[in-house]
Amino acid sequence: MTVRTPTARPRRAGWPKSRLPMYLVLIVVGLVFVGPLYWLAASALKPTVDIYRYPPIWVPFHLRWANFSDAWHAAPVGRFFVNSVLVSTVATAVELVFATLCAYAFAFLRFPAKRVLFLVLLGAMMVPGNVTLLPNYLTISDLGWVNTYQGLIVPGLGSVFGTFLLRQHMLTLPDAILDAARMDGASHLRTLVKIVLPVSRPMVVTVGIVTLVTKWNDFIWPLIVTNSNNMRTVPVGLLLLKSQEGYNNWGAILAGAVLAVVPVLVVFFFAQRHLVAGLTQGATKG
Repeated sequence: MTVRTPTARPRRAGWPKSRLPMYLVLIVVGLVFVGPLYWLAASALKPTVDIYRYPPIWVPFHLRWANFSDAWHAAPVGRFFVNSVLVSTVATAVELVFATLCAYAFAFLRFPAKRVLFLVLLGAMMVPGNVTLLPNYLTISDLGWVNTYQGLIVPGLGSVFGTFLLRQHMLTLPDAILDAARMDGASHLRTLVKIVLPVSRPMVVTVGIVTLVTKWNDFIWPLIVTNSNNMRTVPVGLLLLKSQEGYNNWGAILAGAVLAVVPVLVVFFFAQRHLVAGLTQGATKG
């Protein structure tokens, strides 16, 4: 008769006390970022009286869901969302195509004054966007594109940031992969679509998310180039909602702000894995 000796269970690692300060710092930083979002969502469900109450009420006891209905009916919020979704998605898609093609050219093609042109491209990143507002508006006005979708989309299709980030990432790809594609007789377009883009998906998604959020939150240009509610986007629509509701119905205004934030949070939630992977891919080869 054989007697089985009990196997020793692995000891659980104790609390890493040395990491406690780091965890505390991360908790504080997380509260700094999450706190305003929670206050926005909680205040959007409060009656107006509770919003102004001091000391503030952190947990609303009387939920007023009618704030969202008030915001939806006080202004054409549905139309604002349609405009923002259309402008943001189309502009992001076209800008990604342009940025990818330019990045591939600067990374792998040989042409005269390549480095000079890339330095000029980097210099464009240092020019504030407000500097180009007047020239862009005059151009759009001469073309008759004021208060149109092409007027909202076309001036912002050039992405220096996206081109730079994708180019730096493409330079880190193994040369053997590209050499094998050349030996097989693949064209540059096929190499880009079949080889470069699949292995660069996290970085492409990162650039796409940053571009999409930037387009969604853009305020100054849609405010200047549109003059009717049918063409307003969500950020400009929130200003219209505030002007209509005034300071007497902050619940509706905050509810409109929640509706504007939710799509961005949804995009981040579903794409966070690719976003983190893209941001952690270092690109130091020049």
